[in-house]
Amino acid sequence: MDALTNRLRSTSRLLLKELGAFGVVGAVCFVLQIACFQLLYAHLGVGAVRSNLIATVISMTAAYVGHRYWSFSHRARSSVRREYVLFAAINGVTLLLGLAVVALVRYPLGQDSALVLQIANIASIVLGTVIRYLGYRRWVFTAPAAPAAPVAPVVERRVAPRSPDPDLV
Repeated sequence: MDALTNRLRSTSRLLLKELGAFGVVGAVCFVLQIACFQLLYAHLGVGAVRSNLIATVISMTAAYVGHRYWSFSHRARSSVRREYVLFAAINGVTLLLGLAVVALVRYPLGQDSALVLQIANIASIVLGTVIRYLGYRRWVFTAPAAPAAPVAPVVERRVAPRSPDPDLV
């Protein structure tokens, strides 16, 4: 029973570490994206769409680094290229999902209230965050390899050579 209790404690600690780090990295990258957009659009005169694209790529890259080296640092590693492509794909899917939620509320449902649309936006962010977390855990930063079962040491047994049978000699 103690082994099960210890395993549950360590698993819950690891999950809390992942979730906490995931939240901190997400918050920092959110602020980074807003700041980059503001800098590019308001101060450097870059167009709005281009500013948003550049800010998103910068923020997403910072999020990848933060998650790889902190949130999911205990997980197995694969190539940076593979991880980053999957990371970007998951972010792209959740971005499209968020746009779809807001568009659904705005157009087919006919809602144009800023409050209703903001609630839809926040709901899409929450849904996207859950999908990103689960997607990162499942496909980007894969579970650590199961520890190999301990191997018993090989004991070499030496058998004394048989002496010839005196009756046969």
